[in-house]
Amino acid sequence: PTFPETVPGPLDDQALDVSHRLKIEIVPTLIRLENGREIVRTYGWDRAEWERVTGVSGLGEELPESRPGCGAKNIEPGTIERLKIRFNETGLRSRRIALGDDEDEQEAMFARGWSDGLPLVPPTEERVLRMLDGTARDPQEVIGLVPPALAPATVEKIAVNAVMAGCKPEYLPVILAAVEAVLDENFAMHGVLATTMFVGPVVIVNGPIRRQIGMNAKGNALGQGNRANSSIGRALQLVIRNIGEGRPQEVDRATLGNPGKLSYCFAEDEEGSSWEPLSVERGVKPGVSAVTVFAGFGLQGVVDQKSREPESLARSMAASLKAIHHVKSAPGCDAILVVCPEHERTFRNAGWSKARLYEELYRLCEIPGDDVVAGANGIAEGGPASLAGKTVNKFRPGGLMIVRAGGDAGMFSGIIGGWSAGGARGSLPVTREVRG
Repeated sequence: PTFPETVPGPLDDQALDVSHRLKIEIVPTLIRLENGREIVRTYGWDRAEWERVTGVSGLGEELPESRPGCGAKNIEPGTIERLKIRFNETGLRSRRIALGDDEDEQEAMFARGWSDGLPLVPPTEERVLRMLDGTARDPQEVIGLVPPALAPATVEKIAVNAVMAGCKPEYLPVILAAVEAVLDENFAMHGVLATTMFVGPVVIVNGPIRRQIGMNAKGNALGQGNRANSSIGRALQLVIRNIGEGRPQEVDRATLGNPGKLSYCFAEDEEGSSWEPLSVERGVKPGVSAVTVFAGFGLQGVVDQKSREPESLARSMAASLKAIHHVKSAPGCDAILVVCPEHERTFRNAGWSKARLYEELYRLCEIPGDDVVAGANGIAEGGPASLAGKTVNKFRPGGLMIVRAGGDAGMFSGIIGGWSAGGARGSLPVTREVRG
């Protein structure tokens, strides 16, 4: 507290108020003030610089010519946020919720309806500020209007929900891109909520950001255990719930829903793949990070451990694809085919591109109209009699998407069925680039 003893009245800035006010980033920092106004500053120890700034020669003769400084305590994570709050510099506009001294944080958040049914991370000002450090975007930028309430989703509001979901700040750009995508009118987020179908947003991430934030594209990619996968998908759902007021048994009218409505997010396994990533297929430049959102429901397995020829494996996949929704649901379905590495290897070894597989699957998914009309095969469900004598395809053009993900053993691929946009109502997949 008395250092340096040669200077009268030194300040012991343990509260860091002076350091924050002067915007100190490196210690030591030497600042020259004249009439209360800063003239010049220098960082670290450099005798020549200190002599120039002070106008005093012969400084620190017992010291080496120079030494680097180190980071100041007032800019350390956690400290800088507390200082901004103390000095009312947060810029946050979200409403503050005061809890009683005896009120349990978790129970308070449950009681206020913020939770998806699981415990939340309390969104303190410090945590929200730290989350906002994950993006250079203006906290008050409006990403879009979230249905059904059509409330504006600012970057700040999305950051609040990302905190509650358990995200790290570096996940925020991916979450923002996912929110932008589901708010695109083609995705029809209000319809995805209001339909009695099983669907919710499925988020597929491509590009360098996957590895930078540690997403899982390999074993159990669609399951639990990876923080980025789980919390990004959860943050998106909390945005819909807490900003848009889309809650089950209110506007969310799903008959059954699906467990993916807690979180449904995974990365495509691009490394080692012979196929172009989904984002590139959808028009994003190679090497650019992007998210694709799809209105999908639970996973249906494609178990084929015996096919060693691409023709046989394609037939297995097509037969499984034709069963989604209902065997008679045609034409115009949507689906994601998640191809595991071992199955992709079968196509790669045979020289099949992704385009070739698409072509084959669409061909194999053509169905005689006589088989899908109502009453055919003793099943009342079915399409209009006008389909009789025609050939229909299970999928609308562009309704099938292929991604590569999963572990290296098992020969298990999967199908995520979707809410078809083939008719007057439905949802289309949307892709957005990830911005910092």
